[in-house]
Amino acid sequence: MVFFQLSTLVVTLILFVLVIGATVLGHFIGQRERDKPEGDTEPFGVMQAAMLGFMGLILAFGISLAVGRYEDRRAAVVNESNAIGTTYLRAETLPEPTRTRSMDLLRQYTDASIRIARTVPASSEQDAAISDSQRIERALWGEAGGALGAQPTATAPRLYVESLNETFDAQSTRIYGLDNRVPTAVLALEIVGAAVALGLLALHLAALGRGLTTVLVAAVLVTLTLVVTLDLDRPVRGLIQVSPTPLIDVRASMADPPASAGP
Repeated sequence: MVFFQLSTLVVTLILFVLVIGATVLGHFIGQRERDKPEGDTEPFGVMQAAMLGFMGLILAFGISLAVGRYEDRRAAVVNESNAIGTTYLRAETLPEPTRTRSMDLLRQYTDASIRIARTVPASSEQDAAISDSQRIERALWGEAGGALGAQPTATAPRLYVESLNETFDAQSTRIYGLDNRVPTAVLALEIVGAAVALGLLALHLAALGRGLTTVLVAAVLVTLTLVVTLDLDRPVRGLIQVSPTPLIDVRASMADPPASAGP
């Protein structure tokens, strides 16, 4: 949660300062140790190799978690848009005046879903959008209950109620998925592990008389990997965002004349 509350620029700067700073510090320590007659670089080499392997494992684990959550959020948007589209089509088969009122409420519901997709999770703007969506849900369920009560054995109201319930569930799944982020402990372990591993690598190379350029390139690449990992976990704030395009498309289709004239 700590990383998520910061802006992408601030997170990037913090990562660069920590990782590159640890690398430069390791290089300077290695230069001081190089000229000592009792210095033995072999233990440093073994430790550095072990830490690099550990860092690679943790980075791969962290980015796999972030990618999995990102794909889940994208799939949740598609699932919700499909559920809304099916519900809207089935609303066209309802008797009047429930038909017209339900279709209008579904348009408002889709607008609220788009607002939720465009706001930062846990922000006041998203809370307001969720409240509007819940208000519309109650109105939609009231209309569906009235249609089912008027025609308890008819097929159209029963199918509509089923798809409407699936639509509500799909939005809840998407909202809860926004809070399903990579644990802070995993991200902290990635950052600390990368800083320590690169610091030891710089120390080892400096003790052998090597320059700082190569290890700095490695530090930049590792830092960018960390930035991507955190960015994937920020669906509406980072460079890699979850697009609400499926919801926008299904909302645009509601502007067309109804495909069914209704019963």
